[in-house]
Amino acid sequence: MLDKRVKPSFIVRYLDQYVIGQDEAKKILAVAVYSHYKKIAKSQQDAIEIAKSNVLLIGPSGTGKTLLCETLSRILSVPFVTADATSLAQTRYVNEEIEAILQRLVDKADGNIGRAQHGIVFIDEIDKLKATDGQPRSISGESVQHALLKIMEGSPVKLGNAQYIDTTNILFICGGAFVGIEEIMSKTHGYGFISTSSDDNQNILDRLNTRVKPTDLFEFGLIPEFTGRLPIIASFQNLSRQMLVRILTEPKNSIYNQFREIFRNEGVELSIDPKVFGQIAEIAFEYKTGARSLRGIFEEMITPILYVVPDNSDIHKVVITSLFTEPSFIKKP
Repeated sequence: MLDKRVKPSFIVRYLDQYVIGQDEAKKILAVAVYSHYKKIAKSQQDAIEIAKSNVLLIGPSGTGKTLLCETLSRILSVPFVTADATSLAQTRYVNEEIEAILQRLVDKADGNIGRAQHGIVFIDEIDKLKATDGQPRSISGESVQHALLKIMEGSPVKLGNAQYIDTTNILFICGGAFVGIEEIMSKTHGYGFISTSSDDNQNILDRLNTRVKPTDLFEFGLIPEFTGRLPIIASFQNLSRQMLVRILTEPKNSIYNQFREIFRNEGVELSIDPKVFGQIAEIAFEYKTGARSLRGIFEEMITPILYVVPDNSDIHKVVITSLFTEPSFIKKP
């Protein structure tokens, strides 16, 4: 089912071209996806049903969870859709909303049900489904968790056009910020009961102790049955100022590369001093929204320049040396 080149290390190298940082999460997700499609191929060959391992991504907003999944779907060439758990929790017709998500997956597969049944569904803000006191059960987060259980495990679902889609081989990736999970983890005991010796690898023990455990998710507000459908957990780290600078400049489709191409089409070279990216990163870091605010700050800087350039054919280069000074327009000799 997968191209023979597509091994976990190949997937990570591809992701590195578009997503900065989150190395451990990339490895976990790459192995999870690789194993998922290998299991499907094996079960088809041997007629043996192999249990599916859906994935939970935990990390602050703007750290790359959605971007990682979208990039992953491109390398795998499988249908991919995103959904918002918040909108599911706000409707009284949860099952209809779930059917609509699966219908979009079929649409992404150009109506090919078989191809859609091997796609990926990313459900963001899953942490918003935690049970809230005083909320009517019909629209509570807990009721949405129950509604998602069957499709995440695998079942035939009837769509609006009377077609059926089997979700058994659809990989579900859920993501959320899970604000407050660190406090819960700090209260839970580590694996102190494990007998250790000088031969034991302390790094492995440390990793076990820093891992988000199912009991942490129960205390947060996810029901045990729902948590059980998400056995693989990858944690995303906050982005540092340096990582924000790298996001602006390094990926193949970075904001800087995109606008350099726009200016190049106008016959103009865009040159930005490295200091400027540091200034943009500093402002974005203060906003505490991860990488989400980088584009807005960058475009605010570029907009007045791009307004002027198309009307002045004698400009051949624009140089920006600081976010807080006027750019230099260099004219053709």
